[in-house]
Amino acid sequence: MPNDVLDRALLDLLRRNARTPTATLARRLGLSRSTVQGRIERLEREGWIGGYTLVEPHVGDRVRAHVMVTLAPRFSASVERAIRQVEGVRELHAVSGPADLIAMLGADSPEALDRAIDEIGAVTGVERTHSAMILSTKLGPNVRGGA
Repeated sequence: MPNDVLDRALLDLLRRNARTPTATLARRLGLSRSTVQGRIERLEREGWIGGYTLVEPHVGDRVRAHVMVTLAPRFSASVERAIRQVEGVRELHAVSGPADLIAMLGADSPEALDRAIDEIGAVTGVERTHSAMILSTKLGPNVRGGA
């Protein structure tokens, strides 16, 4: 993961929408267009950006968690819309079993993750949440081997 805060912010914006115009990225980051273009080119050379798809899907996410969400009846659509707006939500899955949804969250700090989890829990129609912070990844797209 890049150490530079602006590089991580740029990668996060591109992860959300890889087709965002450079001028828009520059405005959001408070940088000049040429500076952003230079950073993108360097990140491409370093292998962080490949084919306008991030090589590492959780760049900038120092902490991650899965949040199992149990819904009140007939609230599925409104809860899904609300959860999509929560900062830090990376994926949202409808599942079978005791929970109705699983939200996969990522954040720069445990405090930011806690705020996102609290925001999900406060959504009208959410009966209960159960969270599991990810301690390590044993198998994934960028994990080779394992213990």
